[in-house]
Amino acid sequence: MWAAASWPTSCWAGRLDKPPDGPNTGLSSFRQLRLNSIPLSAQITILVVLLALSGFFSMAETAMMASNRYRLRSAANLGSRGARLALDLLARTDKLLGIILLCNNLVNAAAATLVSVITIQLLGNEEWVLGLSTLVVTFMILVFSEITPKVVGANHANRLACVVSYPLTGLLKGLYFVVWFVNLFVAGLLRLLRIRNNGDGEAHTLSAEELRTMVIESGAFIPPKHRSILLNLFELEDITVEDVMTPRNQIEALDISDPLGVIEGHLATCYHTRLPVFDGEMNSVIGILHVRRVLAQTLDHSLSAGDLREMLTKPYFIPASTPIYSQLQFFQENRERLGLVVDEYGEILGLVTLEDIIEELIGKFTTSTPDGASKLEWRADGSVVTDGSQHIRALNRKLGLNLPIDGPRRSTG
Repeated sequence: MWAAASWPTSCWAGRLDKPPDGPNTGLSSFRQLRLNSIPLSAQITILVVLLALSGFFSMAETAMMASNRYRLRSAANLGSRGARLALDLLARTDKLLGIILLCNNLVNAAAATLVSVITIQLLGNEEWVLGLSTLVVTFMILVFSEITPKVVGANHANRLACVVSYPLTGLLKGLYFVVWFVNLFVAGLLRLLRIRNNGDGEAHTLSAEELRTMVIESGAFIPPKHRSILLNLFELEDITVEDVMTPRNQIEALDISDPLGVIEGHLATCYHTRLPVFDGEMNSVIGILHVRRVLAQTLDHSLSAGDLREMLTKPYFIPASTPIYSQLQFFQENRERLGLVVDEYGEILGLVTLEDIIEELIGKFTTSTPDGASKLEWRADGSVVTDGSQHIRALNRKLGLNLPIDGPRRSTG
């Protein structure tokens, strides 16, 4: 019986046509003979190339999977061919992973075999040498072909995805049949395990909350003011006109039953161009008066109560539970700028204008209207004093609080 030690490589390395009989014969011995005929420096060079290829496929896998598809779509729309190829590959995730893992495993297997051959040539074919070669190849693959490339791929995913998509697309076209054949067994195993393979069929859509989180974490990509406006947009469906209206006791209105001198004095000192007009009692609103029309009327002749009634337009009433997003659309469709907010019994709760809704989105305008209620006074003990008419939502925004807004809409001072 032949022993491995009795047949040194130098004795039969050149006789590949007649290998000796015994346990060392066969395909593995034949491969070892062929590899032994290659210079050691060439083997090390091949090993470096294999580790580099393995690192490339590991980096490509991480970069493709960690890439931001929305940024890739944006780049593709701007004409980036690499981004288009990356999106095409990501639309076929099973084939993308198939080609990457197929090539990566082949390269890793070749590298492991080559390390074993090099170690045996240098240290012999003892059992401890084979164990050492296993540890060495594991360490080299982990450091140079797995962890380092994947960290690089994760940190520069979007940029690298556009680059690696070119060779991956070429490899997929060249080895498509092999990948397809392997995926047949993968698909069968998934069906056996009753796991549905959606691929990219279901678009990577974002919920409103996920999109909100993306805006919050946008950092320097979006200016703070723009980010604030975008965040306000997400709240439009949750905010009603009751949250942004001017309360009933703060409405600047005109009582047509007052003496004409009182009415004229009120018109001369009013802060708004449109005033609700009621007859004796606030719930008896008879119309909306445009102050500019009164000015044009007084240039011709003296003003009278009858003239005021003729200049009134029909009042526009809004249920208190109307979302401000819907109300903004109603204002646009009906070409209105002002509406009276009423409860379920028809009693007036307040007044909302187009400016109130816009201010909810982009912040307060600088106007001549007194705004003393918006001032906050800090006390020495850290407490805050504010006007009782201040909105709870406004206080939350200004002070960074999270006070509940399901109950009272206003602060208590």
